[in-house]
This record gives sequence, structure tokens and C-alpha cells, in this order.
Amino acid sequence: MSDVNPIAAARALAWREIVRFFRQRNRIVGSIGTPLVFWLLFGAGLSSSFRMGAGPDQQSFLTYFFPGSLLLIVLFTAIFSSISIIEDRREGFLQGVLVAPIPRWAMVLGKVLGGTLVALVQGLIFLLLGLTLPLAVTPLAAIGLVLLLFVASLAITSLGTFFAWKTDSTQGFHAIMNLVLMPLWLLSGGFFPAPALAADANWSQWLLGVAMRLNPLSYAVGGVRRLLVPAAEYPGAWVPGLTMSWLVTLGFAIAAFALAVWVSRQRTSGDLQ
Repeated sequence: MSDVNPIAAARALAWREIVRFFRQRNRIVGSIGTPLVFWLLFGAGLSSSFRMGAGPDQQSFLTYFFPGSLLLIVLFTAIFSSISIIEDRREGFLQGVLVAPIPRWAMVLGKVLGGTLVALVQGLIFLLLGLTLPLAVTPLAAIGLVLLLFVASLAITSLGTFFAWKTDSTQGFHAIMNLVLMPLWLLSGGFFPAPALAADANWSQWLLGVAMRLNPLSYAVGGVRRLLVPAAEYPGAWVPGLTMSWLVTLGFAIAAFALAVWVSRQRTSGDLQ
């Protein structure tokens, strides 16, 4: 049908997303600045009343909140990348891509991969702040951390693409973000620990604990936490193991990307087909 290489098309779209992001400085400031402010303000305000663990491995809130802030940067960057789909539809660029002789999965791969790489770079920049914390990261753990952040970024960017595809306005997308994506992060264990399902727990603790265990983002945060602070203990709280975190995060990325490809094949008001 066509001599166009789908991988080359996806690579071109990904590069466009990267160039577009770094030309918009407000997006860079917004995606890094907001989680950084949250981390500093909440860390300073709650450090005196929050302690996790005991002895020399006791964590302050700044240390505990660091993995959650890292994933929050990924979330904000994915949100901004997904909004570009709405902008591309308004400008007519998306319609041109839709009628191009390339498969839809290549178009989605390019958009998602571009947003994923941008989110990964943003996360790695924020990760440099970890040098100010008592973290003992081995070279092998550092490689695993980069790979896990890449997979988590791919999952969140794909999910944002899924929601943005059928959204006609940035205001509507922000409403979805507040309704779905932000609660997804809040229930990930990044801001407060997931309660253990003890026999004497009340119904609200059970409900919260079950919801956090069903949240796929909890496993991305848990995996980052296990890699950054491998020797930490979490008495009275639930933190998934590293193997389970990898399995669920990989499954989340595959499922979210499949949803993004599926929704891209559905007709919207901007389609020319």
C-alpha cells in the first residue's frame, strides 16, 4: 500500500514532540516546578511529624515523598504531552497525520514515545536532587531505575493519550486530569503510605488499602522506592516488592498503549476519513 516506513514515521513524530517541548519553556517550568514545590513544601512541613521505620534506616518525609514526586513529574509531563494532541487537532496537523499512509499504531507510538522520552529526561533531572538525600543507589539499581521510569512514563503517556484523543478542549482534558489522573497518583502511595490490611483495621482503611493495591501506579512508585531505598522498612504500611512492581508496571504500559492504539482507530469529529 505504501513505501512509508512506519518506524521512521514514528521516530519523526517522536522527535517533533521532543523539539516542541523544549521550545516551550513554560511547559518545562510547569512540569518540574510544581512537583519540586510540592516536595519542598510538604517535606519541610511534615518532616517533624512523619517518621517511617526505626534506627539508622529511619526515613524523613523528604526521603519518603521523593519517589512520589518523581512520578508526579512524569505525570505532569505526560499530561502536557497529551494536551498536544488536542492542539494538533485544532491546527490541522493531526488530520494530516491521520490521512497519511502509515498505520495508526505508528502514529500513536511516535506521539507516546516522544512524550515518554521527555518525561524520562524531566524525571532524571529531578533525580539529581536525590544526591541531597541519604540514598544508597548502586549502579545496577540506577540502570533499573531508569528502565522502570521509562516503562512508567510510557504507561502514563499512553493513558493520557487515550483520554485526550476524544477530548475536544484543553479545559475538558484538565477536568479529566483532576478526576482520574491526579487521584491515580494520590492513591499510589507516593504521598502517604498504603495501610496494611490488618485484622483490626476499620472499613475505611480496608477500602483505601484495596484501592491502592488495585492502582497500577502504586507498583511504579513502589518499584522506584525499592530501588532508591532498598534497605528501608515500612512497618504498618504496604509497599509492593520489586518483582511485582516490574510485572504490574509492564502490564500497565502494554494495556495503556493498547488502549491508545484502539481509541486512535475510532472516529472523532476531527477525522477526515
